Amino acid sequence: MVVWLVVLLLLLLAGPMLTLAFGRASVTGDWRTATHRSAGLAPDPSTHDEAIVQVYASRAFSWRGAFADHTWLAAKARGADHFTRYEVIGWYGGGGRSVVSVSGQRAPDAEWFGAPPRLVKDVRGEAAESIIRKLPQAVATYPYANTYHAWPGPNSNTFVAHLGREIVELNVTLPSTAIGKDYLPIRQIVSTTPSGTGVQLSLYGVLGVLYGSDEGLELNVLGLVTGVDLRHPALKLPGIGRVPGNG
Repeated sequence: MVVWLVVLLLLLLAGPMLTLAFGRASVTGDWRTATHRSAGLAPDPSTHDEAIVQVYASRAFSWRGAFADHTWLAAKARGADHFTRYEVIGWYGGGGRSVVSVSGQRAPDAEWFGAPPRLVKDVRGEAAESIIRKLPQAVATYPYANTYHAWPGPNSNTFVAHLGREIVELNVTLPSTAIGKDYLPIRQIVSTTPSGTGVQLSLYGVLGVLYGSDEGLELNVLGLVTGVDLRHPALKLPGIGRVPGNG
């Protein structure tokens, strides 16, 4: 049994180690000097009058990036001249303050401490307007506004997963590397998937399984996800994410 557990642990860690080896995440860098530049992925509000909702993912800062992504949502109402970012930022919670950030101060597609973002979801027009109308209520009902744990959650990915479950029009499939997306309280082990297209069983985000028409089949062990997506053919590997493709 011990041998099998060691083998399982080595297999789970192989992906994160390869992620570090190939430079997709870095253990160097200083958060005080890390960049937060726009990646040029978000439409310019001055030339796009329609409502827009986008979900982004970037590698987490420092060694955590070998294992996980940080995700957030950005929204622009019809006719608005700027985007608003909706995300959870752990260090905001000092002194009992909320970790939920709703702000128009940062670019919607800004780097996350030097890590370039990837566009996960893009919704426009009437569907985006419907999402934006429901965002205030969805944010207000997030149950962990004063709690943050990088592992196994609740964290930034738990928040975006919550938005997905609360707003069916969002229909977002989060990256398999978004550790925390599968976090459920110990009293609730069954839920819909964040995309709303399936069902999942999760024990505190540490052990679980899900199947959704958008997510495919995912097995979560210690927060590290292995899976297969038949609808958009790809394997999902811990630390690496989709092969082929990203996310």
